[in-house]
Amino acid sequence: MKDIKLIATSTFGLEAVVKREIINLGFENVKAENALITFDGDLSSIPKANLWLRSADRILLKMGEFKALTFDELFEKTKALPWEKWITQDGKFTVTGKSVKSKLFSVSDCQAIVKKAVVEKLKTKYNVDWFPETGPEYTIQVSLLNDIATLTIDTSGDGLHKRGYREKSVQAPIKETLAAALIMLSYWRKDRTLLDVFCGSGTIPIEAALIGKNIAPGLNRKFASENWPTIGADIWKHERVSALKAIDQDVNLKIHAWDMDEEAIEVAKENAFEAGVDDCIDFRAKKLSPIDFKEDYGVIICNPPYGERLSQIDEVESLYKDMGKYFKALDTWSKYIITSYEDFERVYGKRADKKRKLYNGRIKVDYYQYFGPRPPKDF
Repeated sequence: MKDIKLIATSTFGLEAVVKREIINLGFENVKAENALITFDGDLSSIPKANLWLRSADRILLKMGEFKALTFDELFEKTKALPWEKWITQDGKFTVTGKSVKSKLFSVSDCQAIVKKAVVEKLKTKYNVDWFPETGPEYTIQVSLLNDIATLTIDTSGDGLHKRGYREKSVQAPIKETLAAALIMLSYWRKDRTLLDVFCGSGTIPIEAALIGKNIAPGLNRKFASENWPTIGADIWKHERVSALKAIDQDVNLKIHAWDMDEEAIEVAKENAFEAGVDDCIDFRAKKLSPIDFKEDYGVIICNPPYGERLSQIDEVESLYKDMGKYFKALDTWSKYIITSYEDFERVYGKRADKKRKLYNGRIKVDYYQYFGPRPPKDF
């Protein structure tokens, strides 16, 4: 099956990162808008996108898009879509929904209408009046924006941030997808030293190691569409084998991960082991202190405490001042810090070369980027 339309969803602010990833994977007709990145593909594109995209949230199969001002219009246009090409006779499907600035504002009613329309279409296809719903799972979403209805099927299942390696976590973890995006937005490359001085459960250094070794982030997990007969087991197997062959087993990564919490370091080590990159990262239980690295042109990427509660402000400001003092000594290094603390630059002691607004979960944050000098060509 050719000419499939796919949508990669993303966190607001990461659309350009996801778009670049999709283009680098060889997909065509890529367009980004409002946390949605659309692109063209075929059946193999579904496993490929799910296995490889690091910063996207989900991969949706776009079934259709149309204007809907009445429930009758929503029903008839939904029923006209080719649901039978994807949903099996024993398929179990649910309908989720959302509506923004649309005449059809009742999400529950829209969900019910779409469910009924899909059932009626499948009855016609399979010539039955009852469906057992014991087979593969399909999650349909009806999304209404400015009276335009977009109908999709979720191919991912669990969000793509669930890589399968983070069995344990610590307080205030950063999502794997966001951590990967922070790395891809930085100047870090696999031949440069990377340091995270607040590594917590290890998400940033682990994601860096996956990037450095070219390990597909979805390689160790399952996806909803793996059970869809339309795609088939052979296509999924081919894409997984291709991903395994693409791993760089010979790369020598220089990734360092610190945290003052010894328990967090132990959790990070376990997570790195589950991800298959425990041999790539030097974990240390270590407080923030003067940093003595012989290597030049390294990169710091970190997610320090934000001081969300008033009682923590003095402590956090003291920490940020120390960061400014200790990081300054690494004059050839680039530094990247994500925090929700709006007065960070003043406390840190230097204005960022670039600042990017992002979201860590529901928390609005800024990604402060301090660029070091470009390494010489023979570096």
